[in-house]
Amino acid sequence: MTEHNSLEKENFGNLPVGKNEDVEFSEEIADEADRKAAQRAAEADARNEQA
Repeated sequence: MTEHNSLEKENFGNLPVGKNEDVEFSEEIADEADRKAAQRAAEADARNEQA
């Protein structure tokens, strides 16, 4: 069984929602994937605030 399949059976609904966590983002060491992830996170936060 792959890791992906085993995660499908996990219930993640009770996990806390993090926002403004104390995480340092370094533009100097960020790659394109990091920038896209940061953009997606910001968009998700904006959607969450509208709900």
